Amino acid sequence: MQYTTEPQIEEFEFRGSAREWFGVWIVNLFLTIITAGIYSAWAKVRTKKYFYQNTYVAGRNFDYHATGLQILIGRIIMIVAFIAFSIVSAIPLVGLVALLALLFIVPFLLIRSFRFNAQMSSWSNVRFRFEGGYVPAFLAFILYPILTALTLYLTFPFLDRAVKRFTLNGHSLGGHSFSFDAPIAPFYKAFFAAAAWVVGMLMIIGSVVFSMIGSIDPVTLAEDPTASVVLIGGIYAMIFIAFFPALTVYRAFVRNVTLNHLALEGGHEFVSNVQPMTVVWIAISNALITVLSLGLLLPWAQVRLYRYLAEHTTLVPNGPLDQFVGQIETRAGAMGDAYTDLEGIDLGLPV
Repeated sequence: MQYTTEPQIEEFEFRGSAREWFGVWIVNLFLTIITAGIYSAWAKVRTKKYFYQNTYVAGRNFDYHATGLQILIGRIIMIVAFIAFSIVSAIPLVGLVALLALLFIVPFLLIRSFRFNAQMSSWSNVRFRFEGGYVPAFLAFILYPILTALTLYLTFPFLDRAVKRFTLNGHSLGGHSFSFDAPIAPFYKAFFAAAAWVVGMLMIIGSVVFSMIGSIDPVTLAEDPTASVVLIGGIYAMIFIAFFPALTVYRAFVRNVTLNHLALEGGHEFVSNVQPMTVVWIAISNALITVLSLGLLLPWAQVRLYRYLAEHTTLVPNGPLDQFVGQIETRAGAMGDAYTDLEGIDLGLPV
């Protein structure tokens, strides 16, 4: 349906604060420690609720509806399954069969996890849905990664785009489907930008480290623990400075590409305009501040990054948003929220 009214651009907004989040975070941390990790299931729910409920677009916020018990049950199922798989894998032939079977089971588990997280999330009291199929999931998460590895990851942008196509095209909101399709060129632009950072930093820092090695007498290096510590520290610093910002640069570029090619049924589009180097600065400074504060400023760092990403995300509705909200609320009410028991359990997968 095409609207004739001039659309109003709606910016995403995060209304939470570092002080509020610190209160939630410190309680989560304390209860997780004293319960030997059991409370982490409830901590995950409280975390998602806080960030979802404080994220607004067009004056309406998101929400998360899962319970800690659902998360805990899902984790127990996965732990039991992992233990059983480990025991079976000890038998050579049976272990090989189990490994092959696992390759076909993983897509099914991922679909369940995507479905659970979608159904437990909402915007303006309307639930998201996920309806991705098994074959596309198998291709995106099993076959394509294997083929990518065979190309020494030079085709990683194709894999990344395939995963995003599967996950985003499978989602819907109130019966309105999301659609994503982007050319491969921007993914390779992000890939080569990240690769250029890695190569450049390795050359610069590597030359410094090797010059340090050349200036140290081999006997001193072998006998002086301080020299060895400095050398090892330099190597770790080289790895951190080379790869961590590169990953951040890639993710920032791809975030823009992904959201700028994402649409919601009805012609509603999204815009992301984050600056990769700004995200790198935020990520690196957040890491340093967190380390120097012994972790106490982690909530501030998390809110800082989350707020920046939200403030650089925009919804461009194709017409009056109130009319669209009325449509999704009506369609969602007609579909209902009847979930099966399995769909009501978080399988604990990182998706």
